[in-house]
Amino acid sequence: MDQVFVVLVTVGSQEEGMHIARALVEERLAACVNMIPTVRSIYSWQGQVCDDPEVLLVIKTRQAVFAQLEARIKELHSYEVAEIIALPVTAGSEDYLQWVLECTSHGAA
Repeated sequence: MDQVFVVLVTVGSQEEGMHIARALVEERLAACVNMIPTVRSIYSWQGQVCDDPEVLLVIKTRQAVFAQLEARIKELHSYEVAEIIALPVTAGSEDYLQWVLECTSHGAA
């Protein structure tokens, strides 16, 4: 069976997050995207320590479509280097995991 992934992506605004989330779900690259509205990110960028509010997207998808999902996020994302981190799901509700797989299958209802 294909593996379910949870993908973490940060974006600069609610609007950008909503745009990316809707596109991924509509295009069946993700079964679900949770938006966590306010995270504070402290990170190094171009020799500076930055401290910015961001929105965290928690994306549920399948391994088989990850490359397409990554490419689509990069296409839609405003950052020069987008955070896109995929974590394999090693355990979970079988019903939920099956739903993720079905939602991200081409031709599935």
